[in-house]
Amino acid sequence: MKVMDRIRATTVGKSIFRVPDRVTERDRAAGHWASFLLHIYPVKVRRKEITFRYTWFLGVASLVLFGSLVVSGIYLMFFYVPSPASAYGDIQTIQTQVAFGQYIRNIHRWSAHLMVLAVAAHMARVFYRGAYKAPKEFNWVIGVVLLVLTLLLSFTGYLLPWDQLAYWAVTVGTSMAGYVPLFGEQVRDILLGGPTVGSATLLRFYVLHVAVLPTLLVVVVTVHLWRWRKDAMLTADSEVEDA
Repeated sequence: MKVMDRIRATTVGKSIFRVPDRVTERDRAAGHWASFLLHIYPVKVRRKEITFRYTWFLGVASLVLFGSLVVSGIYLMFFYVPSPASAYGDIQTIQTQVAFGQYIRNIHRWSAHLMVLAVAAHMARVFYRGAYKAPKEFNWVIGVVLLVLTLLLSFTGYLLPWDQLAYWAVTVGTSMAGYVPLFGEQVRDILLGGPTVGSATLLRFYVLHVAVLPTLLVVVVTVHLWRWRKDAMLTADSEVEDA
């Protein structure tokens, strides 16, 4: 317990842990207010922080685009098999023979591009407003993780059409990952599943794209929204007016 107390007393610990020791009734109420499992929304939130001028709704746009990706992606999954022998043919079938196939695929592709732009613009907006400063610095870190997950979702979906553009783009991308210090080779081996891009690579990218990364994104987004709503009430009124 002494080690945890020391961690909580540090600047990093204070940015992560909001729950005080439950000694008094006030402490217990504060613990309930800070607990994600008890409730995700606070009792109140400032009206200014949910206006268009305050956020430009870039976070909302990112979530809407992610929802569009999930819905359109589920539809495309019914007609796609992650196999080198059939992947490219399945994409052609989707575009030419499946009802609304080309329309849904275009929605999926453009939603992916726009989501990257929306998340990057949201990060830039938060940075230039100085909203990453205390007491919101930990939520800024969560936002950076969300940006990385968004880029990984875009990258893992690039190989799925199994055409020449996707093949060589992923070949170059995984080769670059191999030069990351300390664990670059391990990351490259995990992505490739072999010495070169092949059937194992396609399967791994497919699993990452449709299962692992979306699940992680949903979890991290939930925590991100929770911390935004909680940390909003810790911002001084003067800071909100100056934003």
